[in-house]
Amino acid sequence: MIAYPDIDPVAFSLGPLKVHWYGLMYLFGFAGAWFYGVQRCKREDVNWTRKQVEDVIFYGALGVILGGRIGYTLFYNFSGFAENPLSIFYIWQGGMSFHGGMLGVFIGLYLFGRHNGKTFFQVSDFIAPWVPIGLGAGRLGNFINHELWGRPMETALPWALDYGDHIARHPSSLYQAFTEGLLLFLILWWYSSKPRPLMAVSAVFMFCYGSFRFITEFFRTPDSQLGFIAFDWLTMGQLLSLPMIAFGVIVYWLAVKNNKVIG
Repeated sequence: MIAYPDIDPVAFSLGPLKVHWYGLMYLFGFAGAWFYGVQRCKREDVNWTRKQVEDVIFYGALGVILGGRIGYTLFYNFSGFAENPLSIFYIWQGGMSFHGGMLGVFIGLYLFGRHNGKTFFQVSDFIAPWVPIGLGAGRLGNFINHELWGRPMETALPWALDYGDHIARHPSSLYQAFTEGLLLFLILWWYSSKPRPLMAVSAVFMFCYGSFRFITEFFRTPDSQLGFIAFDWLTMGQLLSLPMIAFGVIVYWLAVKNNKVIG
């Protein structure tokens, strides 16, 4: 059993300003998305400019931060917010909801599209392959922050973690960093490497993320303030992922049926 590494959540300090690893992970995610987006807009079949890439990342960043924090408050920690409303601003302590961030990004993409003459799915298809970069970085931030404890293992495996309670647990945040980050990135990078029907890339993202999240939730301890939502096994993360899986299947079917390719 491996002892959970004792990593200082503060990466470095600049006088009274403390820079946390959790915040840096988001910065790395946005920087990686920018680099990949700039490279992708050089393709002949992609009708995007570097300026548009920079603008859509700005819209997306606002959506991630505002939507992620508000979503976490509504879905996972409303009681804590009621006790201390200012806690909604404590981003450095962790507590960001992917599903809330996704809704925030949807709004940002819609607004960006309106200002740039692009449809929602033209925008979402283009940025979907970048998203796993930020997701993987965010999960590493969870790991550094000592968040998202794994469930106890029935039989201790070589990679079991001791989170400090001397119980062999799954390193669930690393499972999610691998599936939602690296694996999803490779799938979308491969799938989007050539022109696809409009909505198809977005659909693959929604289906794969929803499926990976649903599966990895079985290895993650439910949020203490919520526990299981139903059946003594269904978590909030799984409940919120089910519509994503269904949406991915339906939208992919519509994309293939219409077979309209737009860069």
